[in-house]
Amino acid sequence: MKIAVLPGDGIGPEIVAQAVKVMKALSSDGLKLEMEEAPIGGAGYDAAGDPLPASTLELAKAADAVLLGAVGGPRYDVLDRPLRPERGLLRIRKEMNLFANLRPAFLYPELASASTLRPEVVAGLDIMIVRELTGDVYFGQPRGIETRPSPNGGSERVGFNTMLYAESEVRRVAHVAFGIAMKRGKKLCSVEKANVLECSELWKEVVLEVAKDYPEVELSHMYVDNAAMQLVRNPRQFDVIVTGNIFGDILSDEASMLTGSIGMLASASLDQNNKGMYEPIHGSAPDIAGKDIANPLATILSVAMMLRYTLNQEAAAQRIENAVKKVLAQGLRTADIFTEGTQKVSCSQMGDAVVKQL
Repeated sequence: MKIAVLPGDGIGPEIVAQAVKVMKALSSDGLKLEMEEAPIGGAGYDAAGDPLPASTLELAKAADAVLLGAVGGPRYDVLDRPLRPERGLLRIRKEMNLFANLRPAFLYPELASASTLRPEVVAGLDIMIVRELTGDVYFGQPRGIETRPSPNGGSERVGFNTMLYAESEVRRVAHVAFGIAMKRGKKLCSVEKANVLECSELWKEVVLEVAKDYPEVELSHMYVDNAAMQLVRNPRQFDVIVTGNIFGDILSDEASMLTGSIGMLASASLDQNNKGMYEPIHGSAPDIAGKDIANPLATILSVAMMLRYTLNQEAAAQRIENAVKKVLAQGLRTADIFTEGTQKVSCSQMGDAVVKQL
């Protein structure tokens, strides 16, 4: 099984190095994993003048799965927009047709005190957010910044983006979400803004149509502003959430803080055949890059998701997850999840600890 390893920028190389340690440990136990590294994001621009070099995309398409670190950094903000690191990330998702983004928000009991909410509110939290990943306002055309006449006379610059969804795009991600709900608590909440957006009105209509194929799943609908409030007020009411690209981006980051740290959450981005790209949901954190203090657990747990959803290695996935649980039970914490009475460790030490538990 060939894995394309794309460390990216900032803390990306540090956290991916720990995930590679884990994969090498599994390989030494007989799981046949072959890894090849390539640049993306700012590293891609530095290497080839492109945030998604052609050789990187070729490797990603040829591999069985892709492991990504993070992209971006302030020194690239001066580049023309098509050359910025984030454009490389959007392009690889689009080129690989990775339309379904799975973002679990799971609270380990040992981290209940690290959450910004009271333990009794978040204890037992286990949510799966299914975010559509290749449509919506991030990809809709037309988009841009141009000079237009001003209502008060003269002219002014105007920025514009287009929120756009095709029926087929909504239908395929809805099927993914319903399928996941069938394997969990058989509850699905569709989040949109149908009271003011025609795009969301279509979304809701299509989700209702797809629901007819899954009569066992209890379907509910919620406006995105209410969903944002309910995630803080009573997050355990949710099991599976399905939503569009921009709403899912925001809500999944909000949900991450319920679990104690954005450094704990893995993600999977899948195509129609379950081939996927796996990455932590956090960014490149350039302010702590090179300090060996980042939390690698989200990246390591992304490897577990990769083994489960793309490579069909459930036993190996559970081994990783159990190793993470044991490390947390031992009281080992990186700086982002450290509390009084626990032991603070570095990024590399946390990776070593997980490998030891394997």
